[in-house]
Amino acid sequence: MKEEKEVLIDTHAHLGMEEFASDREEVLQRAHDAGVEAIVVIGSDLKESQKAIELAQQFPFLYASIGLHPHEARNARSAIWDQLRSLANEEAVVAIGETGLDYHYRHSPPEAQQEVFRQHVNWAKEAHLPLIIHSREAEADTLAILKQERAEEVGGVMHCFSGGLKMAEEAGQMRFSISVAGPITFPKSEGLKEVVAQLPPQRLLLETDCPYLSPQGYRGKRNEPAYLCLIAQEVARLKGVSLPDVARFTTANARSLFDLAPPAPGGITYAIRHSLYLNLTNRCTNACVFCQRQTDPYVMGHNLKLDHEPSLREVLLATREADHYEEVVFCGYGEPLLRLELVREVARELKRRGLKVRLNTNGLGNLIHGRDILPELAGLVDVLSVSLNAEDAEKYQALCRPRWGKESYEAVKSFIREAKRYIPRVIATVVDHPEVDVAKCRRIIEEELGVSFRLRAYNLVG
Repeated sequence: MKEEKEVLIDTHAHLGMEEFASDREEVLQRAHDAGVEAIVVIGSDLKESQKAIELAQQFPFLYASIGLHPHEARNARSAIWDQLRSLANEEAVVAIGETGLDYHYRHSPPEAQQEVFRQHVNWAKEAHLPLIIHSREAEADTLAILKQERAEEVGGVMHCFSGGLKMAEEAGQMRFSISVAGPITFPKSEGLKEVVAQLPPQRLLLETDCPYLSPQGYRGKRNEPAYLCLIAQEVARLKGVSLPDVARFTTANARSLFDLAPPAPGGITYAIRHSLYLNLTNRCTNACVFCQRQTDPYVMGHNLKLDHEPSLREVLLATREADHYEEVVFCGYGEPLLRLELVREVARELKRRGLKVRLNTNGLGNLIHGRDILPELAGLVDVLSVSLNAEDAEKYQALCRPRWGKESYEAVKSFIREAKRYIPRVIATVVDHPEVDVAKCRRIIEEELGVSFRLRAYNLVG
């Protein structure tokens, strides 16, 4: 498989602290050598916020966030607050915080923390900047304040997340990403590992929170951004993807949240794990309630929003290095069989080169073209993956909202049943949406249709 360079962004680092005073430039060089392309330097009080801006002005790959940590809420006098707020106009500032609530140490009274937290949320809305939230043993109050102050207007990140899946879900509904740090690598962090495994890629960020919370293997020593790759490796393990996959989607998420760079244009090809995917169209005959195609063009950090549908020549040029992958998959942000002739031409060339071809489809190709198209795919497709996604026609209509109404469900089943005659391996997939009877779907797929069953995750926190 083709090598892909890991590029990471540390979204939370206290590089302005005294712990880095003696060797800060060496720390930054090690970070660069480890593939960390950008770092958000955090301000926890006025002095550290000023230092964060100073460092960001000195080093172009550093960015600043400014605010008062909840420990400092007792010191939020008007003079300090006014000075802090004036810093938001600096070009280097990309976020407000860290702010939030910490009921573990209670260095500041909870009432003072809550008041300063509310001020930060409203300040972020005025400045049109995302929030960086610290929450420790204060989940209910943190979420309540974010809701009451309408923090969803700017969104942000729950830094060094330590909450449960419910908190992650509620934060996601308010446009807050989840950032993980060194604790994800600790052997006893089973709860956090479970949350990360279930989070959709588009909600995940990486951070070190250095000099604190060094990852496993460095515990007890000063943390630094170069160790970010260890956190990324554990996330990759938990999500069953490659390290380049994690680097790509977390970096894209960070760039988008903090407006660090314009989004990359949509591509014809994109790689995940050991497969090369082909994005031929953004059109689809279904409007599934669980599909993010309408709202978020990113899949695992790849922008799939096309500015035009590619020609045969463009697709063939984009697949010149397909030999580096274990398979080539027709699966973009639309239904590939809407472009049947292009699929056939490209698949014919891929098979000529000895490559394995998989086609992911909603199974409505026969209705799309008004004929049985399966014989036309014989010899060109090794694996056909068809989305069933419901146990009956009524449920399919409600969840997938197909163009042809209730007749679509039986058409999909017929397509799956007949595909076995032409395609070596046929798989029917189901999304584990709360309204889907997965067990019944599995019986239909395996016993009635006689093909392989695969369950696809539906992310409640997306």
